[in-house]
Amino acid sequence: MKAVIFDLDGTLVHSLPDIHAAVNQMLTNERQAQLGMATVQSFVGNGLPKLVERVMARQAMDMAQFDRIAADVLGIYQTATADLSQPYLGMEEALKVLQAAGYKMGVCSNKPHGPAIHLLMQMGLDGYFDVVIGGDSTKARKPDPFPLQETVRALGADQVMYVGDSEIDADTAVAASVTFALFTEGYRKRAVVDIPHQYAFANFAQLPDIVSGYFQS
Repeated sequence: MKAVIFDLDGTLVHSLPDIHAAVNQMLTNERQAQLGMATVQSFVGNGLPKLVERVMARQAMDMAQFDRIAADVLGIYQTATADLSQPYLGMEEALKVLQAAGYKMGVCSNKPHGPAIHLLMQMGLDGYFDVVIGGDSTKARKPDPFPLQETVRALGADQVMYVGDSEIDADTAVAASVTFALFTEGYRKRAVVDIPHQYAFANFAQLPDIVSGYFQS
């Protein structure tokens, strides 16, 4: 069984604006100064708890309040609409081509499972994926290979490509010994040349050919 597994934030969907809004709503509730989009983006990638930890450290907030504040951010984000988020250009068309070609598809994200499902449904993308693994679905988060390995297992796949946008996704693929395709227009923090990958693309129109070329090689 051949499968293509995707990261979510910064790969399938430009979701940073909604993440930014949820963080700033929490900061407003806590009577803290708001943060700019670029600052919040620099904190994205290791899951919501780490994002909240980084925000709190940046604002010199009381870390004894971490559990409450992390739950508040999750609640804000999970109940908000995804009106500020946008699918990347050509992404859904690429998913349609891959689905029609018979590839199984899944999502492996550090976003909590509930918000991941919520976002996919809001974007009308949930019908493309047989398995969605979130940051709270397993005992570990990326770059630990376990969530990706669990996604592969759940799909029943024996040939896999992982598609992501960041150093964390690349490190996860390396740790899991999975071929990695880097979407270069997401939330990476380093130059493309400094991120391990077998394939790279800036336009989702390129992805079906990359996938078919890999699986036919």
